[in-house]
Amino acid sequence: MKENQNIEWKASWRDEYIKWICGFANAAGGTLVIGKNDKGVVNGLHWDGVPVPHLSAESLDEKAVRSKRLEESVLQENRDSLLRKLHLIEGKYLKRAATLLFHEDPEQYVTGAYVKIGFFETDSDLIYQDEIHGNLFQQVDKTIDLLLTKYMKAYIRYEGLQRVEQYLFPPPALREALLNAIIHKDYSSGIPIQISVYEDKIYFWNNGHLPENWTVEKLLEKHSSQPFNPLIANAFFRTGLIEAWGRGIEKIHNECKQHGAYPPIFDYEPSGLMLLFKGIIPDSQDKATPRTTQKTLGKTPDAILLLLDENSSLSIPEIAERINKSESAVERAIRKLREEGRLKRIGPAKGGYWKIIKR
Repeated sequence: MKENQNIEWKASWRDEYIKWICGFANAAGGTLVIGKNDKGVVNGLHWDGVPVPHLSAESLDEKAVRSKRLEESVLQENRDSLLRKLHLIEGKYLKRAATLLFHEDPEQYVTGAYVKIGFFETDSDLIYQDEIHGNLFQQVDKTIDLLLTKYMKAYIRYEGLQRVEQYLFPPPALREALLNAIIHKDYSSGIPIQISVYEDKIYFWNNGHLPENWTVEKLLEKHSSQPFNPLIANAFFRTGLIEAWGRGIEKIHNECKQHGAYPPIFDYEPSGLMLLFKGIIPDSQDKATPRTTQKTLGKTPDAILLLLDENSSLSIPEIAERINKSESAVERAIRKLREEGRLKRIGPAKGGYWKIIKR
């Protein structure tokens, strides 16, 4: 297909191109192709790089844009410059990636942009479930918190007199699997990421696609980084949450090996990518279900310790938001933990951190 009076190629969208569409409509019709330059070369336009009409930088959640996740050099910019530095603006419009990363309700613009978790006793017996909404950074944090405090059981063993709690699956591997699902998902599908949790296994599924001519075998080998959503991947790279070397799968394997867990199993079909973690329940352990675990780990002091074990610099408002409690409830729980000698504050309110003395 070549350019002619009825076909126009444009590398990216500009509002002035509306006149071309009007011209086609008033004549014999025509086609406007976005994503090809004047030579007919596809310029690599990805789904997350498409502008969203009538959505401006003022529509974004300022707190999310200014999150301390981003590196200091980026945060020094004003909001518009920051978004341009992340390549999230096209002309005067934001790109789809910006809505997913920083809008308070990205599902206004992208259907199915959330995570769904369910706990199953059997494939047909769903016990309980949750949905995690918000921007993509919030989805990562809230999903991992839910998995560790509600859906997974920590098994107890002893090394001499030392009590050790350990999950069947390594949390860093689960986090890497979640990051991969969120970054590589095909958001045009309208289908949420789905995590199915059983007592001895966890499935991660997302409607994503491997690069052209790739197989699962290729995915498991050393490979280049080819993210399905490069703008989303770049923002996560700037936060330090991922690398840019295509080592996510290798990291998952290494974490499972160090944890003494089975290697993860990958299955790719046209409908999406499935990742399975399998574990062996220790024979000496109580067979309590995660529902029992939720009552134990879900208590406010224990939930706080779990959070601070992952991020010791969290503030009281941040803790309250993550465990869905009031700030006053968190303050009471922290006061109790400090009185019991289980938690200590190191440094000032701003710039300090929490130190766990004992669980």
